[in-house]
Amino acid sequence: MRHRLAIALTASASALSLTACGAFGGDAGDSSAAPEKDDAITVGLLLPDRDTARFEKFDYPLIKKEIASLTNGRGKVVYANAEASVARQSRQFQQMIDDRVDVVLVDALDAKAVASDVRKAKDAGIPVIAYDRLAQGPIDAYVSHDNELVGEVQARSLLDELGGRASAGKVVMMNGDPADPNTALFKAGALSELQGKVNIVRQYDTAKWSPAIAKANMKKAIEAVGLNDIAAVYSANDGMAGAAIEALEEAGATEMPPVTGQDANLDAVQRIVAGRQFMTVYKSFLLEATNAAKIAVAKVQGRSIEFDALTRDRVDSPTQKDIPAMLVPVVALTKDNIEATVIKDGVYTVKEICTTRYAAACAAIGLD
Repeated sequence: MRHRLAIALTASASALSLTACGAFGGDAGDSSAAPEKDDAITVGLLLPDRDTARFEKFDYPLIKKEIASLTNGRGKVVYANAEASVARQSRQFQQMIDDRVDVVLVDALDAKAVASDVRKAKDAGIPVIAYDRLAQGPIDAYVSHDNELVGEVQARSLLDELGGRASAGKVVMMNGDPADPNTALFKAGALSELQGKVNIVRQYDTAKWSPAIAKANMKKAIEAVGLNDIAAVYSANDGMAGAAIEALEEAGATEMPPVTGQDANLDAVQRIVAGRQFMTVYKSFLLEATNAAKIAVAKVQGRSIEFDALTRDRVDSPTQKDIPAMLVPVVALTKDNIEATVIKDGVYTVKEICTTRYAAACAAIGLD
């Protein structure tokens, strides 16, 4: 990425609301711009899986709500979830092309494989916006986060927690799906901070971000390295973090090494409250989803939008240069800032986090 976000910020919707104020640089592909439409538009939304809790709980409902708001209730969202199947996502994409939706928002399960579907959409005059993951092919825009920064934030948090123990610490890395382009960015960001400062004793790639695969790999790491010799676990997301923690607990861990995560899933926040998971990366679902909706509607209606300088960027994919991008800032969430992040932004309530099982732990950190 040419322009990197310099700082990880708490993504409060009120503090970082973005407004339309100019011209959003035109088509990034090689096809002509879409014809202008009125409010009666149809947005196709393709999400990759159900294992990542945020997609069903936040992204889809937020996008649907924002599309309705932007189109006076006349716009609609046609939604499909690939359920971790590349072939299914391709069929869903083709169906949206056949149904002549006005624009497609796609969170690609496999960034390379989706390129042919993106091309078909563009050939049909349907703009395509890559959402959360940078799809290959002639996309019109990209909405996500600074994903190298995500890895950096995770790694810095681990180093801070390990302190003077870092140089002697043995770290296990649980990376994401190699087919997801974000995986390489998370990994690059993390390694830029960790290499030379800790001993990375095992690294695993995790097909389809599967918690079951992550748990099996964590068991292998425990057997190879030794339970008591694992100083920390870098996990690229919360689903894998939970699986790694289960494997550690089943192996007899009485004191949990720091484990990272990403996505601020409810169960991860609860593990953080309970001291079982060290941190997660909170990425404002509200800002990512609502601004993806704004770009989609603007693209269809022929309007132009220029975003705040903090979020304005250009990115390259393996198949395309200078893609207009909107990158949302991220923040490290620990037990010390739960109230200032996910509660303040309305993602969860104290009641949702502090169920009976976690009531005592919540009270101990002043979250009640």
